[in-house]
Amino acid sequence: MLRLARWLSRCPLWLLHALGTPVGWLSYALSLTYRRRFAANARLAGVAPELWRPAIAQAGKLLLELPFLWLRPATESILARVTWDGLELVEAAHARGRGIVFLTPHMGSFEVTAQALAARFGASHGPITVLYRPARKRWLRELVDRSRNRPGLIAVPATLAGVRQMLRALRGGHAVGLLPDQVPPEGMGVWAPFFGQRAYTMTLAARLVQQTGATALLIWGERLPRGAGFVVHLCALDEALPADAGAQAECAAVINRAMQKLILLRPQQYLWGYDRYKTPRSAGPAESSD
Repeated sequence: MLRLARWLSRCPLWLLHALGTPVGWLSYALSLTYRRRFAANARLAGVAPELWRPAIAQAGKLLLELPFLWLRPATESILARVTWDGLELVEAAHARGRGIVFLTPHMGSFEVTAQALAARFGASHGPITVLYRPARKRWLRELVDRSRNRPGLIAVPATLAGVRQMLRALRGGHAVGLLPDQVPPEGMGVWAPFFGQRAYTMTLAARLVQQTGATALLIWGERLPRGAGFVVHLCALDEALPADAGAQAECAAVINRAMQKLILLRPQQYLWGYDRYKTPRSAGPAESSD
């Protein structure tokens, strides 16, 4: 598998995305569970089939572009393939000197966003620290660990030690990034509405902002057609997070609403097959919706 990944990393992006389309549809066709979850999640969001069906191919493109992004030589800057929308928000946040918490849903190319920020701001404002969940398979874990730690980019596991490292980065005025729509492990979340259904939602994103005074920015990487590259979109939260550290459910609801708005801007690139509504063993049953 590692040899295949290395071979794919040398292919042009347009070819990887072209191969990704049938891979996405094949995965969709072969798994009844995946198909049902894909359609059910989109239906909960009120997204019409003509808008969520393109996301099937996009999921395959995401998979096939990973070797290119992970194994690309560090000397080949991702910035050559990225254009920006809202870059001034990052520059203003860095000028405040309080750190930045970048929040992105499972949408578009979230690997690109961290790499682009690291390449653009790493030398001038320090590295960005991103949170990830280590892969279970050893060969994949070693590949991911080695590939995600690039110049200006530090990847830390979703553990207490990783959270502490993110806090240190923010207190040093640096940036961190995470996916707040990822289901948190080990009881590290609260139940909050997500597209009208209770979803177990991490509290970490809000706590990082509350404990450090960092600026929260929304970010996602739009995948352009025919391998033309990516657009990194940035915007501010349009609702302030509650200052009360005890209002975790309210904070989670604010962030979930922000994620919903981003997703509905381009539902064709959201990972509708992600198991967003699963219940971690330690979380207890979901509360009833009102």
